[in-house]
Amino acid sequence: MSEQQQDTLAAPGEEPVVGILVGSASDLPVMQQATEILRRFGIPHEIRVISAHRNPDLVDEYARTAEERGIVCVICGAGMANHLAGAVAARTALPVIGVPLAGSKLGGVDALYST
Repeated sequence: MSEQQQDTLAAPGEEPVVGILVGSASDLPVMQQATEILRRFGIPHEIRVISAHRNPDLVDEYARTAEERGIVCVICGAGMANHLAGAVAARTALPVIGVPLAGSKLGGVDALYST
């Protein structure tokens, strides 16, 4: 899945209620675990790759329109300088869960401190 692609995991006629954002395609394998758990519980969700650094306007649009699209919670995962969760939280009143991912030689500590 490349940047700006979306994968909606909902039954026909259902709208996703959880949004999952990752900062790059390399973050997808870890966040796929979240999609598997949501799938097991029957919670419709979507997953998108949007970088807070490379595409801040897309992050802004996603966050501002999430609630009107039926999203009730956003899970953001990114490595290194993880500004994704903060960028989303600054633009929506919805709950935002930041997930720091290992993406550098620091093993994810950098992402943890910047989340």
